Amino acid sequence: MWKVIIADDEKLVCRLIEALVDWEKLDMQIVGRAENGLEALQMVEQFQPHLLITDIRMPGCDGLDLIRQAREHNPNIEIVIISGYAQFEYAQTAISLGVGNYILKPVNQAELYKTLQKIALRLEAGAEAGPHQSGGQADPQRLRGYLIRDLLDGRREFTEEELANNYQFHLRGRQAQMFLLKLDLDEGEPGTPTQSILRQKVEELFQSAVLPVCAEGALYLRDCAGYGLLTCLPGERDRVRHSLRELLKKLEANKNLFGRVEFTIGLGCSVECVQDLADSLDTARLAAEGRLIEGRGRILEGASGDSGVPRQTILNHYTKLVDQGIEMLDEEPLRLARDGLRAAMLSSPGISGHEILELVLDAGKIFVLRAGSGEAEMFQRRCGQRGRMDLLFRELERLHSGTLQTLKERRENETTRPIRRAKQFIQENYGRNITLEDVCGTVGFSSAYFSALFKKETGMGFSKYLTEVRIDRAKELLRDTDLPVTEVCQAVGYSDRKHFTQTFHKMTGVNPAEFRRLYG
Repeated sequence: MWKVIIADDEKLVCRLIEALVDWEKLDMQIVGRAENGLEALQMVEQFQPHLLITDIRMPGCDGLDLIRQAREHNPNIEIVIISGYAQFEYAQTAISLGVGNYILKPVNQAELYKTLQKIALRLEAGAEAGPHQSGGQADPQRLRGYLIRDLLDGRREFTEEELANNYQFHLRGRQAQMFLLKLDLDEGEPGTPTQSILRQKVEELFQSAVLPVCAEGALYLRDCAGYGLLTCLPGERDRVRHSLRELLKKLEANKNLFGRVEFTIGLGCSVECVQDLADSLDTARLAAEGRLIEGRGRILEGASGDSGVPRQTILNHYTKLVDQGIEMLDEEPLRLARDGLRAAMLSSPGISGHEILELVLDAGKIFVLRAGSGEAEMFQRRCGQRGRMDLLFRELERLHSGTLQTLKERRENETTRPIRRAKQFIQENYGRNITLEDVCGTVGFSSAYFSALFKKETGMGFSKYLTEVRIDRAKELLRDTDLPVTEVCQAVGYSDRKHFTQTFHKMTGVNPAEFRRLYG
């Protein structure tokens, strides 16, 4: 982790900077917060940070003096100036001190994050290039941590030479194994102090319990999870497994420090080839997801195969109910959607923890897309921290109810209520020859006014909306029933099959018969 110190005489500014950034994602950790220059300088000497974020004008020792003295302690320290002063002389002096990052208050989140991303990349590049440039020796565990990070970010191809030179990792003649230490919470998310304690204790116990029995090893922490990479001789696998069991026992013994946290280790497959490291990581993830079935607080291994769960059928049923709930702003169809999803899982013999998690995540994505919500990332992160099926469904219920409430508040006004009534009328009468005048008579508006209002609120005219409703229903009938195309045509309000076929092809790219062959 890159160590960061924030210095500003305004406490609120320090808190704001801390809150605006996902520090863990940048592999950064705030180790100190100072309210004046002298305090900041003491922290620089004590913690030897990689990055200093400071205001220019502070009591005791202003920011420019702080930068000069910090540079004397560490010429390579990265510095970001955040100040309310835009005068040229301040920027010019900062540049002369080697500071290229100057951000004005009020702090813009996107600008700050972009600046920190660039700094993180420079720090990483410097750490990897450092040993070759200076003749020194980089921390092997840190370099191996970069290997885990690169695997997590999707890289799958490595050479033996690259592993040795760039990551100080040697596999020849040994077996390698990835593991995933999952930290599950029953509620909420860990605050910054709790995260710090967790991180520190996990790293400490890994160093004492696991590392001594491995030829080489590393641990990389991300998103309330620890990703480990271990190597050993073929005959030492039992010792390594025993060390992981000891790690789990010691974490359980220290649970009172962390609050309501549960630990599980997913063990990946043992591999002997560089190109199989990603497979070991994948199986570690799948094994850890097995805790949804087998329970937490254990070492799990062996990835369950595909159980044959009728995934698309389950999600189609869920989607239909979700659409009803969102359209009508009604909680009951959403409750039925969740209950149906859960019942389908419980009635599927041999379903794996991975399949359960993926179905719930897909259900959340579908709901977010249908509702136009921005909660997808938060929902996915929370689900990743829940190790029981009932807790996953609690998150799905929270997503449903919270979003529905937002939609109600957004739509509950005089201009949108008639649109909802019109949509409901269309949904209930699309099978017959309805006109704009029919809908206007239902909502009590003139055709000209309602037509403009409908297009403003929905982004499309009445005719296009009616056509979409009819074609969507036609797709359901073609997919889920054996009705002849002629009867489907009539059921969705078309009297002319040729016109129906042309409209269907225009909206889907295929004719009705082809659609049935592809999706039925």
